[in-house]
Amino acid sequence: MEIMTIIEIAAVVFGLLSVYLTTKQNIWCWPTGIVMVILYVIIFAKAKLYSDMIENAIYIVMQAYGWYYWLYGSKIGVDSVPVKRLALRKVLLWSFVIIVATLGTGYFMDNYTDADFAYLDAFTTVMSLTAQWFLSIKIIESWILWISVDVISLNIYALKGLYFTSGLYVLFLMLAIIGLIKWYKAMKKQAASS
Repeated sequence: MEIMTIIEIAAVVFGLLSVYLTTKQNIWCWPTGIVMVILYVIIFAKAKLYSDMIENAIYIVMQAYGWYYWLYGSKIGVDSVPVKRLALRKVLLWSFVIIVATLGTGYFMDNYTDADFAYLDAFTTVMSLTAQWFLSIKIIESWILWISVDVISLNIYALKGLYFTSGLYVLFLMLAIIGLIKWYKAMKKQAASS
């Protein structure tokens, strides 16, 4: 078996574990996520999906922050950081940021690199970084962004021949739907007990 295939399979396993643990709001989602994103930096560099490569390099820091925030963001304990919702004003602001950042990143990748799917890759990258930030601070809309990213990404990766990763994104899509439902229930439970 080719080394890149082995690396991709390992990334898939750590990715599934990380997202599954995230749906359960389990703190171990962060270290497993760090391993996954390190492996994907290597994979996306080889596949010439440079926006994804940069995204995963940034994820290393974001995963570390999420781990820290979930551990120390609340004085009550690990799982007590509450799930929150964005106000409409912030939804509009973040939508604007996503559009502008996508156009800027896509333009750069399309004109100054040999990137494939420059604008789609930029869009999924910007959306993913936003979703990851929201996930780190337990904003429920993170799951809506992840669902959108997963639908687009599974197609990009299939077209690039990254079939294990494409399959992973099908599973990520299902887990994102489960995560949205579980976090919504947790948010409602928090509101009822306040």
